[in-house]
Amino acid sequence: MTSSTTATRQLRNLIDGELVDGISGFVKLDPTTGLPLAEVHEAGRHQVDRAVAAARAALDGPWGRMTVNDRATVLRRIADAIERRFDDLVAAEVGDTGKPETLARDLDVARAAANFRAFADVTASTGLDSYLTELPGGRQALNYAVRKPLGVVAVIVPWNLPLLLLTWKLAPALAAGNTVVVKPSEETPSSATLLGEILLEAGLPAGVVNVVHGFGPDSAGEFLTSHPGIDGVTFTGETSTGAAIMRTVAPRVRPVSFELGGKNAAVVFADADLDAAVAGLSRSTYLNTGQVCLCTERIYVERPIFDEVAARLSESAARLRLGRPDNPATTTGPLISQQHREKVLSYFELVQDSGATVLTGGRVPTLGDGLDGGFWIEPTLWAGLDNTHRAVREEIFGPVAALIPFDSEDEAVSLANDTEYGLAAATWTRDLTRGHRVAQRMNVGMSWVNTWYLRDLRSPFGGMGLSGVGREGGHHSLEFYTEPTNVCVQL
Repeated sequence: MTSSTTATRQLRNLIDGELVDGISGFVKLDPTTGLPLAEVHEAGRHQVDRAVAAARAALDGPWGRMTVNDRATVLRRIADAIERRFDDLVAAEVGDTGKPETLARDLDVARAAANFRAFADVTASTGLDSYLTELPGGRQALNYAVRKPLGVVAVIVPWNLPLLLLTWKLAPALAAGNTVVVKPSEETPSSATLLGEILLEAGLPAGVVNVVHGFGPDSAGEFLTSHPGIDGVTFTGETSTGAAIMRTVAPRVRPVSFELGGKNAAVVFADADLDAAVAGLSRSTYLNTGQVCLCTERIYVERPIFDEVAARLSESAARLRLGRPDNPATTTGPLISQQHREKVLSYFELVQDSGATVLTGGRVPTLGDGLDGGFWIEPTLWAGLDNTHRAVREEIFGPVAALIPFDSEDEAVSLANDTEYGLAAATWTRDLTRGHRVAQRMNVGMSWVNTWYLRDLRSPFGGMGLSGVGREGGHHSLEFYTEPTNVCVQL
C-alpha cells in the first residue's frame, strides 16, 4: 500500500473480526487545521467480497438462529460498551469532523448508545398481525405473520453525523437478525472503525458487522452496492448518490431505504414567541455548522416582524464562536473539507452577484492559533432573495439561510412547499390551531411546531420527493430490515 501521508494512525478494514489492510491508502485531514489526521486503508473488490462472504456466513450461523430476546440482550450490552468507550468515541468524532466536543458528547455519542437501547426495546415488543378467518361450512383458518431478517445489508453512512447515523441503521438491522457490511464516508472513517472493535468487545460474533473503507464510484461503495450477495441497501447522504445506488440495485430488485437531502423551511408568524423562535431558528440553521439534513436553509417570516427577526437572528449568529473543539466556549466547528467549503462559497458568490443583502457573515474567517488551514466559514444570513434563486432552491449544507417575507398563511405554505425536497419543516406560532393546520399542510416527512429536532425514536423519520424513500424509527425501521412471511393454518 502506498500513500503520501505523514500521519501515523492507521485505519484498517474490519472483516470477519480481523483488521485487514487495503489495496491502497488515502489521507484523512483534520478539518480544523487541514493537516493529516490518519491514513485510511481503501478496500478493493477482493476485500468487499470477503466482507460480504463473512456477513453471509455469520447470517447462516448462530447469529441468524438467535431469538429476538437474546438479540435484544446483545444490543443492550453494546450500549453499555459504547458508554464505557464514550471518551474514545468522542475523540474519534471530533477528530474526523472538527465539531465541538460538547456537541459530540451531548448529541452524537449519547444518541449512539440510546439507539441500541431503543431498538432493543422495539424489537422485543413489536409483533405482526394475525387473523382468524371464517371459511364456508363453519371452518376456520388462522393467518399469522412472522418476521425474518432481510439478510446481508449494505449500510452506507454520511460524514455529518457519522456515529449517530451509523448506529441509527446498525441497531435495527442487528435487532432484526441481519448481518451488515458498513461503508463509512471517506471523510469520517474513525468512529465506524472504533465501533466495529467495540462491537467485538461486547461479544458480537465475528462477521456480523464488517467495515470497509473507500470512496463511491469504482471503489468500496460501488463494489458493495453492486455486489450480488447484498440483500438490501440503506443509505443516508446526497440525493444524487441515492439515485446512483438505486440504478445500481435495480437489475437485482433489491430493496432500498434512503434518507437524502433537504432544503428545509421554517415559517414564523407574527404572533410567535420571538425569543423561542429566534433561539430555535439559530439552532436549526447553525447546529453542526449547518451540516445536518434537517437544518433550516429557508426562513419565511410574516412581514410585520421581518425586520425584527432579521436583526435578532443576525445578532445571534454574531455571538457564535468558531474555534478549537476542546474549548468549552466554541459553539461552531469547520466544514468537513476544502471541497465542501468551495461548494458553499460558490453560493456566496451567486448571492453576491444577485445584489441580495448579506445580513451577517459571508466570508472565510481568520482565526489564527494554527486554525487558518482548516475549512472554516462564517455563519451567514441573506435577505433580498426569492424562491427562484439557486441559493433558495438547492441544498447548500452549510451555516446559511435566506430570510423571505410573506403576507398570509396560504402564501407561507405555498412558499415552503415550493421545492423538490420534502424532508422537514418548522412552524412558529402561539396559535396552536394554526400550528396543527400548517404543520399538516407541509409536504414533508417531519413537521415541527414551536420546536426543531425534537424526536421520539419510535416515530417515523424520513422524507418525500428528493428527500428519500422509506421511513426509519421504531417499527418503521423493522419494516425495511425484515421480510414478513404469512403462515396460514386451516383449523
